[in-house]
Amino acid sequence: MKGNMLVVHGGGPTAVINSSLYGVITEAKKNDKIDKIYGAIGGSEAILKENFLDLGKTDEERLKLLLQTPGTAIGSSRFELWQDDYDQMVEIFKRNNIKYVLFNGGNGSMDTCGKVSKVCKDHDIYVVGIPKTIDNDLSIIDHAPGYGSAAKYIATVTAEVGADVKSLPIHVCVIEAMGRNAGWITAASALARRKQGDAPHLIYLPERPFNEDEFLEDVKKLYDELGGVVVVVSEGLKNKDGESIVPPIFKTERATYYGDVSSHLANLVIRKLGIKARSEKPGICGRASIALQSEVDREEAVLVGQEAVRAAVAGETGVMVGISRRPGDEYGIETFLVPIEEVMMHEREIPEDYINERGNDVTGEFVKWCKPLIGGELNEFISFKDEIEEETKA
Repeated sequence: MKGNMLVVHGGGPTAVINSSLYGVITEAKKNDKIDKIYGAIGGSEAILKENFLDLGKTDEERLKLLLQTPGTAIGSSRFELWQDDYDQMVEIFKRNNIKYVLFNGGNGSMDTCGKVSKVCKDHDIYVVGIPKTIDNDLSIIDHAPGYGSAAKYIATVTAEVGADVKSLPIHVCVIEAMGRNAGWITAASALARRKQGDAPHLIYLPERPFNEDEFLEDVKKLYDELGGVVVVVSEGLKNKDGESIVPPIFKTERATYYGDVSSHLANLVIRKLGIKARSEKPGICGRASIALQSEVDREEAVLVGQEAVRAAVAGETGVMVGISRRPGDEYGIETFLVPIEEVMMHEREIPEDYINERGNDVTGEFVKWCKPLIGGELNEFISFKDEIEEETKA
């Protein structure tokens, strides 16, 4: 007997979450064990409201638009679920003949996926997770779909800002990247460099306590040398006591909201060093940009969507599709299934060997690891100013 499939999106979107959705729908359409392919319209809350749409009726030409659509085409949420909600889902799934449930998301969504799989385990309902996060903080796997595009975005923005600052080297520019507890996106700004002296000149990650005195010392030294300095920082920088370097501006029962780290540091440079400084915060632009979507990221996002369908239909449950990197110099990946308990609410931070000793940059090992994920070289720029400076040195 055929069963229906339900796909649910959770948390913040990425530039390729809809590519995973494309993979799910196209793969499910080919499977004779699947009847309707439902999308939960509005995240996990939509399950409780039974707000389902049959995505299988969408023709191929329209489906292809998913590959170039930002946000999430079926909507997402950060809806808080309780045990009664999970228990209720079993009856909802049965009522709608849903035998296969796919959750596409990050740490929080995998937690939900795990809890749903537990209540469904004795009811012939199979629950599988699809990885998604720009923060790249899911445990066990090499990297998560969504990260490659976010990495390409921050690297491109940093390279372009760097060219601007080099043209008029009169100030310090502080760029703030997303990633409160893990600095993977911030670190990817290093891919902007083509040669020594290129931006970013300094990189600060949340994995290392932020030292204000060392920061000012580093900035002053580089400013005296270059005139213009580009610094990339994580939104989650903390001091040696583990506290945010900026005070909270608003608190709720579930979250604390802080001011902009980049603005705080730019103001610090102005006050303490008397140097002109400005801040830039791309924010959600970095997860919404289709113009800077990584082809590698998109292809892998499609793949994990397809693999999730295959796993669920094969009777796998309580697992997430993972990505591992093949050994060797040539980049390639394989997928595997991870027990959901190993990724539920576990955050993966940047390892120490990817951060330099001073804590103001990343290492060559990180650059080597990250570079294949952005899908090719960034645009190359020309600087006649560099040429005349090189002639002068000669």
